[in-house]
Amino acid sequence: MREKIIYKASKLFLTLGFKSVTMDDIANELGISKKTIYVHFSNKTKLVEAVTFHLFDTICDGIDDICEKAPNPIEELYSIKMYVMHHLKNEKTSPIFQLKKYYPQIHNQLKFKQFEKMHTSVEESLQQGVDSGVFRDTIDVDFISRMYFTGMTGIKEELFFPRNKYPMEYLMESYLEYHLRAIVTEKGFKILNQFITKNQS
Repeated sequence: MREKIIYKASKLFLTLGFKSVTMDDIANELGISKKTIYVHFSNKTKLVEAVTFHLFDTICDGIDDICEKAPNPIEELYSIKMYVMHHLKNEKTSPIFQLKKYYPQIHNQLKFKQFEKMHTSVEESLQQGVDSGVFRDTIDVDFISRMYFTGMTGIKEELFFPRNKYPMEYLMESYLEYHLRAIVTEKGFKILNQFITKNQS
């Protein structure tokens, strides 16, 4: 039952937002009493925390799978972007913004875990890119990895990138291209151009 509650709550939180979904909403959707939810989660904050880290783990597993199968680091980054966008429902309800506003402690824990995961993953990807000749061998892998994380989290700040002007799909697409253009070799540029052309067609 715990897993069912997390699964249903995840869908509701991502579709409607962390703030607007109540424990009653989740109970009604599952066809159970609210008391049953409280057997597994003492309050809504505990449920939000469980959902947040369940989603994080699910996305991490998916990213690991993509990294194993991707033919090159450029395709890998584009595949990860599409996967994350799909899992977060294109972030239409700005779940990260709501988490930061209403559950700041959980948001801080998540951000640290995201950094740890992304830093390691991107470092490995960058090094593979250097070794295979698609990224320049002069780049500072650790620095670029940190910059990539900072940029990817920075574009989600609605204060700087209002959603009515910059949809999340556009932001992620544009930032990814910006990031890759700065580090690719001529060989990498050809692969990148193929992706840009494919996405525009």
